[in-house]
Amino acid sequence: MAFLTGEDLKICFNLFCCVYGVGTLGMPGNYARAGPAWATVALVFMAIVNIYASVCMSKVMLKAPRSVKTFGDMGEWCMGGFGRWSAVISHLLVCVMIPMVFLVLGGILLTILFPGSYKEDVWICLMGLSLLPVCLVPTLKEGAGAAAAGAIGTLLADGIALFLLVDNMTPKTEDTFPPAVSFKGVASVFGNLSLAYGAGIVIPALQREHSDPARMPRCIVVTLTLISVLFFIISVTGYSVSGCQIPGNLLFAIAGKSMGFESSRGGVVLAFLFMQMHITIAFAIIFFPAFFIAERMVLGLHKEAFALNDHAFSTMETPEQVADKNNTTRSAMMSQRDEDLALINEDYKKSNSYARVAMLRIVLVVLAVIASVLLKDKFLDLQSFVGASSTALCCMILPLVFYLKTFYRSLPLWEKCFAVLAALVSTFLAVYVSIDTGKTLFSPEALPANPPVFPYCNAEHAYVVYTNTTYYKGH
Repeated sequence: MAFLTGEDLKICFNLFCCVYGVGTLGMPGNYARAGPAWATVALVFMAIVNIYASVCMSKVMLKAPRSVKTFGDMGEWCMGGFGRWSAVISHLLVCVMIPMVFLVLGGILLTILFPGSYKEDVWICLMGLSLLPVCLVPTLKEGAGAAAAGAIGTLLADGIALFLLVDNMTPKTEDTFPPAVSFKGVASVFGNLSLAYGAGIVIPALQREHSDPARMPRCIVVTLTLISVLFFIISVTGYSVSGCQIPGNLLFAIAGKSMGFESSRGGVVLAFLFMQMHITIAFAIIFFPAFFIAERMVLGLHKEAFALNDHAFSTMETPEQVADKNNTTRSAMMSQRDEDLALINEDYKKSNSYARVAMLRIVLVVLAVIASVLLKDKFLDLQSFVGASSTALCCMILPLVFYLKTFYRSLPLWEKCFAVLAALVSTFLAVYVSIDTGKTLFSPEALPANPPVFPYCNAEHAYVVYTNTTYYKGH
């Protein structure tokens, strides 16, 4: 059999489209915060741990009975009620907080695209209002097409932004300014990298659709390795021409004149519009699981669609048995998914049910808009906080815990040590970055009278524009 079958490639494509997003914009900024050496170590560490944790989640799904369909189901099967609630709450936080990041970024992009029109808070409210009709659709069948459009939008935005940055910074001066490396700066990249990966929220759904789920670990390794290589290319390319002066968001580097040059307005507009396309598509796709979970927890809906068989939880099946049972046709799996969707739609057709659902969804979107308006001036800290506090828990820490709980007795000693160490380091960094960025978000200190233009640089370079030789010749 081929290394990757046609169906494997489709799964890889879907996984790539779901993971590759706004987290890419912070990659060069990670190198400016931590320096090239430590940032590379951090990127390699996060790549290894995220790939491993994602494979662990897939292996637990293979071991579990087929009645285990969601991340919450996995948590309950592994660790009972505590596992269920920890998985559901972490997943809910991811699906609510990432759209907040989208709203803030979208407000900033629209303010730059349409200067002199509205401020960021107005654009955030208008974005929430424009996206509300999509959020009120009972069920969202986004399909591979929508996810692909979002990923292509990110690829094009990254490519255009990097081209404009390299083109305007070439020929460059002899040496770039080095960053002011500190433990806080090195640790801070954890949040952005956690947000950038985040594969765990889609793996259960993709694995349910594969006719041979035993091949999922291979799909995960190939896809996340490719994404990690792209992260490295973006990081090095952006940092190599700008040093510590690269902003925390790649798109901000080509907007305005803070870097000592003015980019082509057409290129800036294209890059921003492609990223805005990604935000618009991804907002509803990521928010919908939060709607579903909230409807189940608050309104008591959808209990039948994903009800678990208690007897199945008492039976630990061998991987061979699971592989045999999962060797079904793709059509049979899709019919099960259609059956689940039919049960969900039946819930919405009950008397006054959808009116309550609509009110709940409107409340969730309004709360996300309000929170985004309040936090609009702290975009980079918000991005790191979301990655460290929720995405790391959902996509790294809990999958490792569930894997250790399920396979601890059969794992070799080296893998036990690695899994425990990865979970402990990830937990420490998640707590540290969450507290550090949380202070800035929720209890900010007064800004200095003359804040540094380039906060990642040493004091002597914090106000000095590093740019290309053409700029210096003209001044």
